[in-house]
Amino acid sequence: MTGRLLPYRGRLPRFAERVFIAPGASVIGDVEIGVQSSIWFGCVVRGDVNIVRIGARTNIQDGTVVHVSKDGQGTFLGSDITVGHMALLHACTVEDGAFVGMRATIMDDCLVEAGAMVAAGALVTPGKRVRTGELWAGTPAKKIRDLNEQDRTMIAKLAPRYVALAADYLAARDGAAESVAANAVAAGLPAGGGR
Repeated sequence: MTGRLLPYRGRLPRFAERVFIAPGASVIGDVEIGVQSSIWFGCVVRGDVNIVRIGARTNIQDGTVVHVSKDGQGTFLGSDITVGHMALLHACTVEDGAFVGMRATIMDDCLVEAGAMVAAGALVTPGKRVRTGELWAGTPAKKIRDLNEQDRTMIAKLAPRYVALAADYLAARDGAAESVAANAVAAGLPAGGGR
């Protein structure tokens, strides 16, 4: 785990095992992240004025912002979700196995049901419900069609792909740390690299 982890009003982010937080990502306050989930480069996950909960094996891709509402709900993301680059998720709920496309925006009190898909660039306005098996697109977003087998197959493959990619990053980080420690010892320095 790397990235910036910041407390807010005494609440620290909490993580399960094998979570990858990329360098340059910020995770703030009352945030819980499930096993094998990943927060990629440049993301901001702000659980400052309310809570953020992220399930297992969910990937939040580069540049995405996850925030909450002080007077409304927190943000709840289930397991096996893919959130594309530069999306904005604000005080909403996204259920297991859903897909949120690049630059999509999901506003306050929205519900994206399990297995639903929000297209790239879509704006899901406050209070909308994207039902299981539906594809929503547009600004404002509306139902375009039901998902087909190709859509469902693509969505099902993405979360495991990002679990594997995050594992590669974690292994590279762990290997680099071991290499630095071994080189320090070989040079007669403490394993931490200091003098």
